Amino acid sequence: MAAPTLQQPSFLLANLKADSTTKTLLQRCQDLVKIIDEYPAKELHLIFPWLVESVFGSLDGIIAGWNLRLLHSRSNEYHIVMEFLNPSGPMMKLVYKLQAEEYKYEIPVNYLPGPVKACIQEGVLPDCPLFHNKLHFPLSGLLTLNLALNPFEFFMFNFAFCLIAPKSYPQGHHGSSTDSAYFVLVDTYLKYFLPSEGSVPPSPFSDSRGSVTAPSPRSSSVSFAGYGVHSPSLLKHHIFHQPSVNADPAAQEIWRSETLLQMFVEIWLHHYSLEMYQKLQSPQVKLALLQYRLSMSSMPCQPHAPPGSGNLHTYQEPFSPTEEHVLVVRLLVKHLHAFSSSLKPEQLSSSPSAHSHTHTSPLEEFKRVVVQRFVQQKLYLFLQHCFGHWPLDASFRAVLETWLSYIQPWRYTGEKTNPQPDQNRTVPDKWESFVQENLLMYTKLFQVFLNRTVRTDLVNAKNALMVFRVAKVFSQPNLAEMIQKGEQLFLEPEHVLHHRQPRGYLTPSQGGSYLSSRQRVMTDMVFRVKSHVYALEGQDCQYKQMFGSELRGAVMKLIQIIAQARHTAKRISDHSNEVAANNSFLSWFGMGSSDLNNTFAGAEPEESGECLKKTHEFLDRALENLCQIFKLNQGQLTQLISNLGSSQDDGNCKQLPDCIQGENGLILTDLGRRQIINGLRRFEIHYQGDPELQPIRSYENALLVRLFYRISCLVNERFGGHMDALCLRPDFLGRLGRHFLADADSSAKLKQSPMSRRTLERNRQARLSLRPLASYRTMLLLLLLYMCGALLAFGPVSSTLLILVGGFLYGLFMTLFGDKLKTH
Repeated sequence: MAAPTLQQPSFLLANLKADSTTKTLLQRCQDLVKIIDEYPAKELHLIFPWLVESVFGSLDGIIAGWNLRLLHSRSNEYHIVMEFLNPSGPMMKLVYKLQAEEYKYEIPVNYLPGPVKACIQEGVLPDCPLFHNKLHFPLSGLLTLNLALNPFEFFMFNFAFCLIAPKSYPQGHHGSSTDSAYFVLVDTYLKYFLPSEGSVPPSPFSDSRGSVTAPSPRSSSVSFAGYGVHSPSLLKHHIFHQPSVNADPAAQEIWRSETLLQMFVEIWLHHYSLEMYQKLQSPQVKLALLQYRLSMSSMPCQPHAPPGSGNLHTYQEPFSPTEEHVLVVRLLVKHLHAFSSSLKPEQLSSSPSAHSHTHTSPLEEFKRVVVQRFVQQKLYLFLQHCFGHWPLDASFRAVLETWLSYIQPWRYTGEKTNPQPDQNRTVPDKWESFVQENLLMYTKLFQVFLNRTVRTDLVNAKNALMVFRVAKVFSQPNLAEMIQKGEQLFLEPEHVLHHRQPRGYLTPSQGGSYLSSRQRVMTDMVFRVKSHVYALEGQDCQYKQMFGSELRGAVMKLIQIIAQARHTAKRISDHSNEVAANNSFLSWFGMGSSDLNNTFAGAEPEESGECLKKTHEFLDRALENLCQIFKLNQGQLTQLISNLGSSQDDGNCKQLPDCIQGENGLILTDLGRRQIINGLRRFEIHYQGDPELQPIRSYENALLVRLFYRISCLVNERFGGHMDALCLRPDFLGRLGRHFLADADSSAKLKQSPMSRRTLERNRQARLSLRPLASYRTMLLLLLLYMCGALLAFGPVSSTLLILVGGFLYGLFMTLFGDKLKTH
């Protein structure tokens, strides 16, 4: 739309809304580019909230927006959207144009993450500095409380919230693809605002003072130390960051990087259950909360907390992350590791004390603390929630890979070293401090993963692959030793902290000694590990050692389950090979099984021959890696597996799962359910309805199936009583009748499956089935027989009589010698 020279802003917004229903996306974007270039910020300010909502959708999910999560590179609109929302594109240009004028836009507190919302409703500022200086407590109560954000924060909030907003997808669509416009935009924004090389590009708009307008620029004297969970008081750093005219312009420039990261972390990761929220209300947190309230009470014009604040029951948030959500979080984790690892070696090796920051750029300082201070705690709680609530299926792979990406930062350093096989890739010693400061990420989540694994069907190749992946990661040389050292530091006696040396120790030239230096380093390591564990689990946590006797027993139990799954996979594979051998070329001529139920044998795609081979391979390598991690005796492990295999070969594999006899059949017990989950025993799955009503197969003629079914029904209704009487006879005629009029194996199969008595009685009735004649195989065989008869000068009637006589003789032969042939 060409922008008129003199038009009221209200008309501009009305015209844009009208164009949104009549013009194509390309035309609308072209019009918006002209409007953003030609209109002043005063008029653009009024259309900005509507434009953001029309792009990302409404916060309640009613308005879908441009459906970025469903827009893929194959779509014609994909490149239009990517160009418009690019970090240096028209939309961001509009954001910077409004940012220079210091406009504010409101977000209802109800759309904030549950813990943040609960904290605000308790009358306390949230832990994240992103929400400071933006809350206003109205006198009428907290129900109408909003958050006042600047244009950049407002844009990033809506962009981040787009991932978790409730969406109703069209039929056949889902939003878990990594090539969607949203996923690519997240990657683009991360690379632009958190660059591994160079600095963040400056904003094209500046204010009258010649520097970028930041909402709360941090003074160069303010360290990042106040942002993390490692401060002595979790709420002492809740201060209002006031602008400083002497603030470093470079420090002001990275506020966009901080804002983007904090917005992503808060919106995507700051979610957990009510139990976890109450657990975090430790006495230390409550004491710090009291100190903070006392300090804030002395400030003028401070709003009072509303009556009734401070109740824990205000936190209510059911949280179920999607696979798409987890994949985006993994992208964030991988990029932050690459961003943090791009820190210059001289900066990485410098002391973290305050005087060492004088020659460090704000971006380099940001890289140093970005993972530990901004992400660690919330990601730990996010992963712990997913580990405990995710379904026991293969979709857990997304959560697993996110965890494995976080605990392997050395994979994203970008260093070009000689490639080594994964099993020989040693973890560099420089990552020892990272392992120690993230000890629970390794030990606690590994224990939770063990609890999941013992309840998972490891015969499934996808589940076996996840066990192999975890064992492979933890078996990397030097990693287990780092974890053990971290546990030893955590288990150091408490008096070590009480005699902790001051930070400003003396060098040997100043009268000190190297011994005191080593003691100080050791004390600092102990302090870091303990503060990490206590900050995430509380000081009353009961820490279980990863290499302790209790977890070692759990690992041995897992090894038994892995061995059972290997044995089960081998048994299923052998059974499949036997079935394939029986259904050979001879079965084409009726010598094999003609049971239609063979196509419903219960084998899933994951249990095909190729997948079972992969299962066996994954589980074998997982066993090797577990032995390497926990220094298990290979001889004892081999003996354990062989004993387990021999005990199962004694007849367990042919038994049903543990059941009790109920009124309508067998009922599984808890033991039987565990046997099925672990693949120890299973029911033989067969079609249990009327065999005549099974779905028409691809090798059957649909018209003939329906025709023969009607003929069979007429015959069975007319002569059903006579056929029942014939089949009930105990003599040779009864056996012959049962061969032609009933399924000989039905009674044996029905005993292997829990089914109702009514179904059992219905399938025992004698019946005539003409359905095999509708098979293309049968028709081709009959055609060949008629052709042979024609070659021998037999007419159609004579050939038909010979075929009937041959069929009768074959049935007579099977009645006399069928049992003996089966035993052989």
